[in-house]
Amino acid sequence: MDELVLLTGARGRVGRAVLEGIGDAYEWRLFDRDPPAEESDHEFVVADVTDDEAVRDAMADVDTVLHLAGDPRPEAPWKSILTNNIDGTQTVYEAAVDTGVERVVFASSNHAVGHYETERKPDIYRRDDDYLLDGSELPRPSNLYGVSKAAGETLGRYYHDEHDLSVACVRIGNLTKGHPPIDYERGQAMWLSYRDCAHLFERCIEADYGYEIVYGISDNDRKYYSLERAKEVLGYAPRDNSAEYTMGGEPKENV
Repeated sequence: MDELVLLTGARGRVGRAVLEGIGDAYEWRLFDRDPPAEESDHEFVVADVTDDEAVRDAMADVDTVLHLAGDPRPEAPWKSILTNNIDGTQTVYEAAVDTGVERVVFASSNHAVGHYETERKPDIYRRDDDYLLDGSELPRPSNLYGVSKAAGETLGRYYHDEHDLSVACVRIGNLTKGHPPIDYERGQAMWLSYRDCAHLFERCIEADYGYEIVYGISDNDRKYYSLERAKEVLGYAPRDNSAEYTMGGEPKENV
């Protein structure tokens, strides 16, 4: 509980999954442009991630930043993406360096590499296809939102190389609570359960690394994202698997 973690975008889906799973493990300072929907047990800062002064103030005495804030819409217009996702992320990295934060964990996205699927789908989503992305490939964004996530990864690379900031970029798959996406083959291949999500971000807080790009999915039988780097460097040990559910979201043991 001694480590203070700043969580930007705290009210988003990933933020909720993280707090639900490891909310008792650390001291948290939550940051979001919208006030909490209900009374929070943690310190809560209501501010915009593009507000340089507010971001710097929120980083006082912080050890790790989980940067989840941004416009999450795949179809978001460029003006919003540029302001919230690129400018906001650069603000976070710069403030982290200036305030002495040790590490930043950046919520990237599968959309940063979405066009690797274009010529291979739908086979890429199926068990008899062994194609894997491992995080060493160049970005191939599938939309402007993906462009912003690729930019955030590149900014992280710069701030690591230039300022020795530890940075982990997590290319998050399809996060759903309770069961994999229903009747969605692609979503099942890139499913990330809530508890695996929380565990992965916990490992990003605890592990030692320089700069890493890892994939954020559960240990699904069919996956086209490799988990080897996350397991090797971070100690990620996912517990869930979309193959244990029907396409309707029911656990197979109950069917």
